[in-house]
Amino acid sequence: MFLVPLSPASRSLSQFSQFAGLAACGRDNPEAAQRSPALDVAETELGYSVSLDLPGVAKQDVKIEIDGCRVSVSAQAQPEAAGKDGERLIYRERSAARFARRFTLPEEIDQDASRAKLDNGVLSLSLTKKRAAAAKPMTVN
Repeated sequence: MFLVPLSPASRSLSQFSQFAGLAACGRDNPEAAQRSPALDVAETELGYSVSLDLPGVAKQDVKIEIDGCRVSVSAQAQPEAAGKDGERLIYRERSAARFARRFTLPEEIDQDASRAKLDNGVLSLSLTKKRAAAAKPMTVN
């Protein structure tokens, strides 16, 4: 361990963090890091229940696409706005993050009957299996 003498000019936390190497960890990168959220999938006779961890994401920032058996989820978390009245941000580790996850299920999904809910940073998908059309008799002309 080492000690750093603090002079009046170096008392700022941001200056200390740069000296200590905290800023070199990629936290000052303005581009959002892409993350693959944790995923749980359960199956019933009627469909699938899927849970994904999306911390810090608002529901309007979530995009879900279903194409047959394939499901794509993407989202973006925005950090709180810096600088409230009378406040000056001197150091930030929390940054914007992008989440993306694609997976394929064994059966096709009925998008119209499926539902999505975001609660406390967990996206819950209730994906209904597409039922095969009932056999209909065909008349011969």
